[in-house]
Amino acid sequence: MGDLFTIQHLLLILLIVVLVFGTKKLRNIGADLGGAVKSFKEGMAGNGATEGKGEEKKPLEEKTVASNVEVKSQEKTHS
Repeated sequence: MGDLFTIQHLLLILLIVVLVFGTKKLRNIGADLGGAVKSFKEGMAGNGATEGKGEEKKPLEEKTVASNVEVKSQEKTHS
């Protein structure tokens, strides 16, 4: 059966993908994929990666409760 993925096959596939999607979309996909990998690595690193960035990590429930309290207090002051 031979080699399925020779350099000629891979170049032909790359040419077809470029013709279908265009270089701009491929560049955007690459940037999005890189950002996703970076976010994943930071998430796996835990709290050590967020130290020194100004905002400490809080669980989602605490952020939601804190933002709701701020909104309610702002509503009371405007009334």
